[in-house]
Amino acid sequence: MRDPLLIWSYLAQGPLLWLTATLVAYLAGDACFRTTGRQSWANPVLIAVILLALLLWLTGTDYATYFEGAQFVHFMLGPATVALALPLYDNLPRVRKAALPMLAALIAGSVTAVVSALLIARAFGISGPVLASLAPKSTTAPVAIGIAERIGGQPTLTAALVLLTGIFGAIIVTPLLNALNIRDWRARGFSVGVAAHGIGTARAFQVNETAGAFSGIGMGLNAVLTAIIAPLALRLFGG
Repeated sequence: MRDPLLIWSYLAQGPLLWLTATLVAYLAGDACFRTTGRQSWANPVLIAVILLALLLWLTGTDYATYFEGAQFVHFMLGPATVALALPLYDNLPRVRKAALPMLAALIAGSVTAVVSALLIARAFGISGPVLASLAPKSTTAPVAIGIAERIGGQPTLTAALVLLTGIFGAIIVTPLLNALNIRDWRARGFSVGVAAHGIGTARAFQVNETAGAFSGIGMGLNAVLTAIIAPLALRLFGG
């Protein structure tokens, strides 16, 4: 037991190791995020992913072993997504007043996210399961993985694409919307929820409570619409 490698091998057999590593990595990312004054580029999820990737690489641990221990976090994505129905209920009167603009934005955002990804991928010669994995990338992970499984995609690849989409959206949303001079917190939140799902919603809540609430609404509605659009778009553009 004095050999560090033996100690590590012993610890790696326990599922709590990777769950603990995931939580510690996120706490480290959140600490960096707070230290920078909540700058969007210091996204805590991005930092946590980098830290965990380095840890897995240094220890020679494969993803399947990691996921076996950290799958509780994955399981909690489902209840967390369902809980986002609360902002919709709390803001129901405001949603009713802006129902038509929100519906138009939802359709435009969902269709653009799916179709643009498929067209760009086809232009680069991508087809088959990889193409199917791209279609639901802009919706929340539990829904995206379910869609990918049904349309012949690779759930693991879809999860990675969802994560990258959310991180990128959370990083660029504030400077982009500022540059476009969009000041309405409802519009800002709804747009990031449609485009960048849960990670974008977390960023929206950090900036403004109203933006966060409407981001949660956009994320939930986009999940439903993407489940309908993605299979149809894949048939049309997937060849």
